[in-house]
Amino acid sequence: MPVYNKLVRDLIPQVIEAGGKTCSIRMLDSSEHLKEIKVKMQEEALEFIEAACQKEAVEELADILELVHAAIHMYGVSFEQLEQIRTQKKKQRGGFSQGIYLIEVRE
Repeated sequence: MPVYNKLVRDLIPQVIEAGGKTCSIRMLDSSEHLKEIKVKMQEEALEFIEAACQKEAVEELADILELVHAAIHMYGVSFEQLEQIRTQKKKQRGGFSQGIYLIEVRE
């Protein structure tokens, strides 16, 4: 019997039961939930890094985005507020679309 001890998507218990299996779950409190979102974010980021093709990479990005939505909900921030912060930072410091790789800074 595999033991996972990890945050999963909300419908996973139903998916498992629909497959004729049973599972044990517990509901996390807010502090545990946020901690496990962060752990899951690292897991998904590694899967994104290791993705072998565009389809896999985009699926991992979708998982990361779902975790972003969960995290901002935990912080009481809307996606619109997050997007406003992202836009402001991009306006002040730019985005990451040009592929600029900083080597060093000299005095």
